[in-house]
Amino acid sequence: MQTGADETPVRCVFGELGEVQADLICVPVFEDEGSEELRSLDAALGGSINRARASGELRGKTHELFFADVATPTWRTRRVLLVGAGTRARYDTSRARTVAGAAGLAARDRRVRRLVFVCRAAGERAPMAQAAVEGVLLGAFRDTRYKSEDNGSSPLTSVEVYFGEDVAPQTRAAVERGVLLAGCSNLARELTNEPGNLFTPRVFADRACELASGPHTTVEVLDEQAIAAQGMGLLQGVAQGSVEPPRVIVMRYEPEDAVPGPVLGLVGKGVTFDSGGLSIKTADGMERMKCDMAGGGAVVCAMRAIGRLAPSVRVIGVVPAAENMPGGRAIRPGDVLTAANGKRVEVLNTDAEGRLILGDALTLAQRFGATHLVDIATLTGACVVALGHHASGLLGAPDAWVESVRQVADRAGERVWPLPMFEEYAEQLQSETADLTNVGGRPGGAITAGMFLKAFSGGLPWAHLDIAGTAWYDTAQPHHTKGATGVGVRTLAALPFEVAW
Repeated sequence: MQTGADETPVRCVFGELGEVQADLICVPVFEDEGSEELRSLDAALGGSINRARASGELRGKTHELFFADVATPTWRTRRVLLVGAGTRARYDTSRARTVAGAAGLAARDRRVRRLVFVCRAAGERAPMAQAAVEGVLLGAFRDTRYKSEDNGSSPLTSVEVYFGEDVAPQTRAAVERGVLLAGCSNLARELTNEPGNLFTPRVFADRACELASGPHTTVEVLDEQAIAAQGMGLLQGVAQGSVEPPRVIVMRYEPEDAVPGPVLGLVGKGVTFDSGGLSIKTADGMERMKCDMAGGGAVVCAMRAIGRLAPSVRVIGVVPAAENMPGGRAIRPGDVLTAANGKRVEVLNTDAEGRLILGDALTLAQRFGATHLVDIATLTGACVVALGHHASGLLGAPDAWVESVRQVADRAGERVWPLPMFEEYAEQLQSETADLTNVGGRPGGAITAGMFLKAFSGGLPWAHLDIAGTAWYDTAQPHHTKGATGVGVRTLAALPFEVAW
């Protein structure tokens, strides 16, 4: 299904703001800037800014919106949106992204088709321009594929980023990069929003072939026989309760000028629907478990971006896709499964299935040559309890690799927070029957899940991103609609470029 989620045209414009033609011009406004800085704009708006400041309608608080009509007859655009940007000192790329997101969301809701966003960058322009483009396109996203009648807002047909003067080539390149990354993030959102009955493991694999294939990227899909040949007993065990067979999506990016040595392995959890299995979930909120493949969707769409950005580092993406259902053949609490690396796992809770399929996928990534690993998954409710919905959990080893991933995520605007990996946590996974259990009790649940995955990392540099709290918004945000977020795409796509290999 082609949706055009990554096809909105964006370009840079400069010159006199009044000469720019659009349906709406969006201008960030700071809490602590004086009237002189906005004098010419205020004049064009007939003094609306000063009046709104005086009345308290416009204070510049983050994500505050104030619409004004243009009074100057020579201006080609007749409507301006002032978006609160907070204090100038805190206006970094992350803030610029959410401010632009608020503008994109407001434009979408008002049926704006041609939007201009004014880039107010105090420092280097390129990162701020990229963040602004990402924000606008992420904010303007709307998924109406399954509505028979869409009486809502119209999609943006064009976005322009305005600068007072012409910009350097690196800024234009940054804008193009922002368009690509936002588009791939929105594609990941579409995948994650898919209903479980229409998005089975086989459909997921077909979509991955469509999205990730490219001149230097190949996609291979392992069926049940190939999965069995790889000895992936953990994945087979999770999938056996469903009538839908599992798949493993293997994506390989091989540039012609590949740097010898490092191979980045990206592994994403692809549970297309998670009922919990025999350890069944409560009915409340189970409908959201269609989003349990958000990590896998992020890997597929990051591989799409990587193929187009063309780093010189080889990348392998592995997504194990399955349903976790309580059928007559489903695994039972107390069952023992044999992993692809030979370890035997006692399953104490069938609702801790994500770590099982990731364990086999991490092993597979190593077999295919990965030297550095990052996995991403909606893994634990414990991570949501610990960090809420504003940061993903980060675990791994060694510390230097984990810190590299943290820095890349921070620059991408996808905040993460490290959790400890003390060896004592591994003691909670001790089994009397097998090599380890798949759960370690309630205390430190996000960490013990990470310790389980560490047992399948093969001693390689490995990082784990738990996106259980960040992959889905239950309520709309000022800069982001309700539903899937596409988290992880920008971080994973940046790793081949920004890590010191």
